[in-house]
Amino acid sequence: MIRSDASFDGTFPFMPRFTQAAGFRMHYVDEGPRDGEVVLCLHGEPTWGYLFRHLVHALAGTHRVVVPDHMGFGKSETPANRTYWLQDHIDNLERFVLSLDLTAITLVLHDFGGPVGMGLAARHPGRIRRVISTNGPTPFGQAGLDERLVANARTSPWFQWIVEADARGRLENVLGELGYNILSTLKLNGFENHALIDDTWLRAYRSHFETPADCAGAIGWAKGFATGAHRMEVPDASAVRMLSSRPALAVWGTADRTLQAEHFLPIFSEVFPDAPVHTLGGVGHYSLEDAPGPIARLIGEFLART
Repeated sequence: MIRSDASFDGTFPFMPRFTQAAGFRMHYVDEGPRDGEVVLCLHGEPTWGYLFRHLVHALAGTHRVVVPDHMGFGKSETPANRTYWLQDHIDNLERFVLSLDLTAITLVLHDFGGPVGMGLAARHPGRIRRVISTNGPTPFGQAGLDERLVANARTSPWFQWIVEADARGRLENVLGELGYNILSTLKLNGFENHALIDDTWLRAYRSHFETPADCAGAIGWAKGFATGAHRMEVPDASAVRMLSSRPALAVWGTADRTLQAEHFLPIFSEVFPDAPVHTLGGVGHYSLEDAPGPIARLIGEFLART
């Protein structure tokens, strides 16, 4: 686990906060006015709240920006007696949101933060005000969802590697060494701006994963895909009607090889048919690293007009 006071040379200067609401020590950032509209940012694999650092700076002057680290990631604990399937992360997020009594939430979704956030929306649609996808899937009971996911996995280097590594018994060994191979893992998922890479940036993304036990969260997400252990939340008809009426925005880096736009943007538009979709050429899977300025501007403008 990353030290609670770690700021990574001032690039992550936010006050650390912790809660035991989900049964483990869960870290979160909570910046901006307490009475501001809530923007809840959800990361994926194998990142943490550091991914949203630029967005926090951009929005915290006017909004309450809340950024939790999922169990097994960032400054949150990696308990040994827990499972790390999608449904576990949804449960954790639900307990977190209820403990802080967050309402009128704008979800900002990246990577597996997408299905986690949409799981929360399925359970508590009345707490969601807006949905913003930043290379984050929005599964919500769509027709043909499974076919889209399978088609993406067939051509995604990351998902192909997961399946092959699990079949050969290598998945736990490789992902258990993320403290050493974090850069190759991030590159396999995909970012295009290699000027990002310096010692501070690498330290920020590798520091959680010092031992194989520390990597349980990252292993669990990949293992859950390989074995079919993840269970997406299925919304009822009233939740679909309610969420579909909310303002939504998709911002997608089209150089994403892990979650390909041709499969995931139709999933988004099926739930939010009138929502704007912005594609960013030359921007990869970690779009909030590749294009933090353009994405912050698009989100800021969207929040102002809705």
